[in-house]
Amino acid sequence: MNVRPIRQFAPAFEVTEGAGVTVHRSIGTPALRNLDPFLMLDHFSSANPGEYIAGFPDHPHRGFITFTYMLDGHMEHRDSMGNRGDLKAGGVQWMKAASGVIHSEMPQQTNGLMRGFQLWINLPAREKMSAPAYQEFSAGAIPEVVLDGARVRVLAGEFNGRHGVIDDPATDVRYLDVTLAADAHFNLPLGDPYTAFVHVFEGSVHLADESLPVQTLAVLGPGDTVAIRAGADGARFILVAGRPLGEPIVQIGPFVMNTRAEIEQAFADYQAGRLVQTRATMTGH
Repeated sequence: MNVRPIRQFAPAFEVTEGAGVTVHRSIGTPALRNLDPFLMLDHFSSANPGEYIAGFPDHPHRGFITFTYMLDGHMEHRDSMGNRGDLKAGGVQWMKAASGVIHSEMPQQTNGLMRGFQLWINLPAREKMSAPAYQEFSAGAIPEVVLDGARVRVLAGEFNGRHGVIDDPATDVRYLDVTLAADAHFNLPLGDPYTAFVHVFEGSVHLADESLPVQTLAVLGPGDTVAIRAGADGARFILVAGRPLGEPIVQIGPFVMNTRAEIEQAFADYQAGRLVQTRATMTGH
């Protein structure tokens, strides 16, 4: 067994997004601009309505996927093509913006905790101008695996014979939400060339003999196994892996393409009202 070490720690930066929502960003910062195929990871967690109530009014995307996981709270998705999603605690949404989507994500609560993650996943060049699509599933649809001292929610990919509800064929993303009891161990076979990271959001862990405290993201180096042990107070973390694309990335704001000319075209299309070209399809339950 060749345990994957920590290649890099990525500090989270506080960022204001949407109409004034406070998020903590660990991928998509000067310290970690991107992590092929991942472009951005935002963690939002607040019981203060002033930090989330304004939400994310209508805004455009082109050329990538958003993967939203709600841990606590209630958010509604709407888009310019008439799609509507109701994302509650424990639910997930995979939105392939591709050729163009204009959507909003607005809180459906005026108090209480709102907590979760939004991950941006790149699309290969051949898919960037394809038709948009959605996959959305409630908490009850997500498979769970219970092992000795561990509970694993399988959002995407496979773990211990269970397959997640989200299918991301371009990059074969694996997305696990892992809860460990105090001092419990978690091992996952995961070889190269998969890019992988761990983000701890409760408790602490030891990963490849290094300590990884709460609210910390670790990029994993080469190897064939992820080996994690929880600290004395237990831990909860997301473990995400995906197949890198190895393509040029040109990102300006909400558009991610392969060339500057394609970015300029995206802005021109948005300004001319041509960004949304194909109605999206939605699946899930």
